Amino acid sequence: MQIRKIPATIVTGFLGAGKTTLLRHILANANGRRIAVIVNEFGALGIDGELLRACGVGCDETGADNGQLFELANGCLCCTVQEEFAPVMEQLAARRGEIDHLVIETSGLALPKPLVQAFQWPQIRNAFTVDAVVTVVDAPAVLAGQFAEDPVAVDAQRRADDNLDHESPLAELFEDQLATADLVVLNKIEGLDGAAIAQVEAIVRAETPAGVQLVHSTEGRVAPEVLLGQGRAVEDLIDARHTHHDAEEDHDHDAFDSVAVDLQVADRQRLLAALAALTQRHEIYRVKGFVALPGAAMRLLVQGVGQRFDSHFDRPWGAAEARATRLVLIGDHLDAAALQAELQAQLDAVAA
Repeated sequence: MQIRKIPATIVTGFLGAGKTTLLRHILANANGRRIAVIVNEFGALGIDGELLRACGVGCDETGADNGQLFELANGCLCCTVQEEFAPVMEQLAARRGEIDHLVIETSGLALPKPLVQAFQWPQIRNAFTVDAVVTVVDAPAVLAGQFAEDPVAVDAQRRADDNLDHESPLAELFEDQLATADLVVLNKIEGLDGAAIAQVEAIVRAETPAGVQLVHSTEGRVAPEVLLGQGRAVEDLIDARHTHHDAEEDHDHDAFDSVAVDLQVADRQRLLAALAALTQRHEIYRVKGFVALPGAAMRLLVQGVGQRFDSHFDRPWGAAEARATRLVLIGDHLDAAALQAELQAQLDAVAA
């Protein structure tokens, strides 16, 4: 008798595209599906795991750990498959009778192809199949030209503009995430008119394989029936999907730094303004963290990509929880101590 394999959906996408929001929507509308979750957070602060726990993922009705949520925070998942990923998959395989579907949220820096190829390993292949790779796209960011579809045009622009003295590896990463997709979610389309959406679709379709479906989304609201149960068995197809990193025997993300800064923050808007100014002076691609505001019983979640920042209070601080502000900055050539001092000095100067 053939043993049922657990279908796994890999959710990938650029930093801040809305992967965690999409995952929360899936779990809130699971309709009885028993879904296990693996979250790969790049950096020392497990923001996404915290957000999922805030909506009850990984906890039973008493708040105790139910083994549903696994966090892999020690580097990019595609680079630590053997050390980090395989042992967790073995644990899940031993519980296959309790799991209907597995959803893996990759880091925004992860290359999907090596991760899918790990499902070709016998110890994983015998228990799992890749149902689909879902790539989440930040539609306004694409419209703003943060990702380039034509490397030749980018090089021409770089040589013509003295201010563009290097090529960002993020463009290639974005293209690789599209090249391995079975389904693309164009997220954050609210506020975009039909012409703008059509422009984003054209950019995305230029990098996706023929026949890949594009769906529109606001705040990650896509029906689980669309995302789950595609039955693609991507592990059998992935070698034929060509990416920028195919010629590399191995890869790493040395171009990216992930640093944590601890701050004293008195005002929400001052912090957001200071962060926006900081990203203009340094190569910071992503900001994410929790903020403790004076007199506020709620914890403030701050997220930013480039010059765009969002913030909202996500939950009350726990009684035994240290109320502190810590942000993770992801970018290139980042010095944690220098950035913390610079940011705190700006906050203090504005406050004075």
